[in-house]
Amino acid sequence: MIDINATLVAQIINFLILLALLTKIAYRPILTALSERRAYIEKSLEEAERDRVLAGTMKQESEQQILEARIQARSIVDEAIILGEKSKEAILQNAREENARLVKQAQDQIERDYQQAMNRLRAEVAVLAVAAAEKIIEKNLDVEANTRLVRKFIKDFTKEKYGELA
Repeated sequence: MIDINATLVAQIINFLILLALLTKIAYRPILTALSERRAYIEKSLEEAERDRVLAGTMKQESEQQILEARIQARSIVDEAIILGEKSKEAILQNAREENARLVKQAQDQIERDYQQAMNRLRAEVAVLAVAAAEKIIEKNLDVEANTRLVRKFIKDFTKEKYGELA
């Protein structure tokens, strides 16, 4: 059987005192530290979950912003293309108008030059006619001779003025 003596009682008392001291000094601080560590870990997990959700939200927002930026960039490019086409058409239209104006100006100049040449030719023909008439009157030949004389005079006169081209 169990023999209860003073040493056993002393050992039980020592054990209970040790247990009380360990509970007071070590066990409660360890439990407190474990509880604090658990709270810290739970808080960290909650923050990590919040950060994960926030990161997901930020990722969606950034993807949306990238999509909007691409749409906006495409819109700007389309507007630039349209503006370029309008500018091209305006430049072409101005070039056409300038070309038409230059052609009209050249035609007007040609017409003026033609009219001046015709006026000079008329004046020279008048001079020729007067000179031919003077020759005819001087010689007073028959009609056939007058015609030959006028043709010869015109031929000689045009050779003098214009060379062999006439």
